[in-house]
Amino acid sequence: MEILRKRDLVRALERVRPHPHPKVFLEQYTIPAELAADILFTAAYTYDDIRGRNVVDLGCGTGRLGIGALLLGADRVIGVDIDGEAVAVARANGESLGVSGVEWVLCDIDALRGRFHTTVMNPPFGTRVRHGDRRFLEKALEISEVIYSIHKSSTRDYLLRFLEAQGARVDALFQARIAIPWMFEFHRRKRRWVEVDVYRIVSGAREGR
Repeated sequence: MEILRKRDLVRALERVRPHPHPKVFLEQYTIPAELAADILFTAAYTYDDIRGRNVVDLGCGTGRLGIGALLLGADRVIGVDIDGEAVAVARANGESLGVSGVEWVLCDIDALRGRFHTTVMNPPFGTRVRHGDRRFLEKALEISEVIYSIHKSSTRDYLLRFLEAQGARVDALFQARIAIPWMFEFHRRKRRWVEVDVYRIVSGAREGR
């Protein structure tokens, strides 16, 4: 397979349409194309966690991470979301990019079964539903060997303690910023920058091998 250049991946992911009617309780903030490409390129070419791997995108939204994983050579990609409208837009996004190999699944993450090498996800921050972020991490640790996940930097100490208690290891963490535009009535500014951490997590199941 021809290696996709990062700038070409960014251009492709910029064509992924965001959610037309995001829901506040699901914290449906679209990951920026540049950040998605950074995460996926790191996963693919620094850690060999994408090409030829089974990948799941938990809380896939409109599909940016899942589509990107397939473009970088994942063997199988499943995108899971509880919001039917998001799944429909994700499927349309894949079709518009000529990416038909992602399996889009409409279900709660708790209903998902199976084993995957890699989870990629942009989960809820846990600001609207308490511990929403932790719930996604718990599922990812259950079903996958390696996890790439985005969380508010302000929760770092808590999440590191939580992951350690789960027997998981954070072997890489880098910081980024996400611009969140005005989306909901409680937003006070046209755009707000949020400091986030991107984690690479090795699950306890893999560590025990």
